[in-house]
Amino acid sequence: MTREAGASSLVFPFAEAPPTGTAVEVAPGILWTRVPLPFRLDHVNVYLARDCAGWAVIDTGIDNAATRAVWEALAAGPLAGAPPTRLIVTHHHPDHIGLAGWLCERFQMPMLSSETCYLGCLNISLNPRSTDNAVYRDFYGRHGLDAEATAAVATLGHGYLKMVSPLPPTFQRLVAGDELKIGDNVFSVLSGDGHAPEQIMLFCSKLNVLLAADQVLAKITPNVSVWAVEPKGDPLGLYLRSLRALRAGVPPEALVLPGHQLPFFGLHTRVGELIAHHEERCELVLAACRAAPKSAAELVPVLFHRALDPHQMGFAFSETLAHVNYLLRRGDLAVAETAPVERVVAT
Repeated sequence: MTREAGASSLVFPFAEAPPTGTAVEVAPGILWTRVPLPFRLDHVNVYLARDCAGWAVIDTGIDNAATRAVWEALAAGPLAGAPPTRLIVTHHHPDHIGLAGWLCERFQMPMLSSETCYLGCLNISLNPRSTDNAVYRDFYGRHGLDAEATAAVATLGHGYLKMVSPLPPTFQRLVAGDELKIGDNVFSVLSGDGHAPEQIMLFCSKLNVLLAADQVLAKITPNVSVWAVEPKGDPLGLYLRSLRALRAGVPPEALVLPGHQLPFFGLHTRVGELIAHHEERCELVLAACRAAPKSAAELVPVLFHRALDPHQMGFAFSETLAHVNYLLRRGDLAVAETAPVERVVAT
């Protein structure tokens, strides 16, 4: 995720997040709570929607002792007498799905998500070393990372990926275009792409509320990356397409409940800012490639100006390659060299 410079004209109706283990009502029948994360981005937002005999839960936090303790505090506090009825997971990243298996067993409730989310978690999060083999290491070297950086990036995040409890053996699939009834409210199921495949969002027209997951955040841009398992993928193109669909399908005055940071008003404004941000970064890539052919690794400093540790380098490299692949698909870049390192040049 990239932090953007400047301030937008968004409106934040809640000045601060609720304390850990508590919840605050952000719309009729919708509670907001936060679960801490042991990372630079130190929290994930969790939402609770009133559901007949209890609360439908949206997202979970990672699987560790601290997160389980937070959920026990919630069960004894805001959820006392009205326990969770079902779990809705927006996407397969561990901070959103990590505690799904434990929560579903603890409260004897079903898990709902997209098929891609469920299978993606099974394939990656619960078998993290599947990404550490010669084919995937060659991917990084082919795009210009040296042996030391490749060794760090190819094994990056295995600790994070393991912060997932075993998933429930079954799930209920959510598909874009579905309608999901939660208590007295009906939510349209939307699907976004780019940050995570088939990321689930929920929009209630009666409340004019969008549960946006990580698709639209107020002050940082969601990470949009090419990963070794899909080396020619175009996640940035998919992300921009998803943003435009969101702008076309959800009213501008909707209250946005994001996966991180504060809820806000100004969806269309923020979508425009995110699109402009990526267009600016594309121009930086094109300007560098007009001067000389560049590999994705050589373009990382063009987009990321500070020193990067191995964890940050992994995301920076993969996000840089997302811009390269998008510009290749758009025809603004062409492959100039293929061996031993692939470099691109502006057309």
